Amino acid sequence: MRADRLVSIVLLLRRHDRLSATALARELEVSTRTVLRDIEALSAAGVPVYAERGRHGGFALLPGFRTELTDLSHDEALALLIAGSRRGAQVFGLGSALASAMRKVVDALPEGNRATAAGAVQRLLVDPATDLLSRGQAGEEVPDAIAAKVRRAVFAGRKLRIHYAATDQAPKWRTVDPVGLVTVRGLGYLLAIREGADRTYRLSRILAAEALAEPAQRPDRVDLDRAWQERGARFRAGGDQVVVLARVNPARREDLVETALAVLAEETEVDGWLRLEVSFQDSRHAQWALWQLGTNAEALTPQWLRISLHDRAVAIAACYE
Repeated sequence: MRADRLVSIVLLLRRHDRLSATALARELEVSTRTVLRDIEALSAAGVPVYAERGRHGGFALLPGFRTELTDLSHDEALALLIAGSRRGAQVFGLGSALASAMRKVVDALPEGNRATAAGAVQRLLVDPATDLLSRGQAGEEVPDAIAAKVRRAVFAGRKLRIHYAATDQAPKWRTVDPVGLVTVRGLGYLLAIREGADRTYRLSRILAAEALAEPAQRPDRVDLDRAWQERGARFRAGGDQVVVLARVNPARREDLVETALAVLAEETEVDGWLRLEVSFQDSRHAQWALWQLGTNAEALTPQWLRISLHDRAVAIAACYE
């Protein structure tokens, strides 16, 4: 909306003192011509913005034009700025709105708190794209238009039609009662009710969405954290799950636990190794997880898994003879 853009221009000029029309256009993702029209509108509305010509010129505000959030402490502002670095807003289609909100927070801080908070944020990194081993996060792109329609239906409590592409199935339309939105490691999910049963949909698999006028049939209050835990438990209990008993080097315990669905039992043996009973989604999942650990883990049961790992090791050895 233009009103939001005009406010963003004022805040950007407050933060940077002076910016060219090109820099403003790049920041706001609009054309230079649009920025020039917005500057004219601000000036006509009485905002003291003026142009400085020359190589280092640009647009600026008269000194002293600002408002302050005098009741916002340094730690409160820092918490907001750190929250603004999370990727959840991108998943839910709120990236541009979040950027605008963060500019408002920074601009409205008292002078001393603004400089301190901005400096502190530079020394904190939340949820980077990769870990120390350069393994990328599994983040997905969700079109803003689709995310916005889903989000509005959730907040307004309206039924939602989604064109959904489930795994290994042709896309088809579904009408659901949206309950809430969850983001986990860069992946977004819609929690909903369909025909009286709980359903969970990946946002990235929603190809189109349409909010309906009919009110959603859902509880007035919801504990999303509990709902997510319950759905996760049902997911781990379903499918063709495999339970594996394995001996594991303690130094590699976390590597196995992170890939397993659940740890069912654990004890320490006399030699210090761990005996773990863990569950996997299926046989391929179990084979992959144990193979990754090499000689730092030994599958004890089931027997077919031991045979599979043995045969694979023999084949690899033969390849390098």
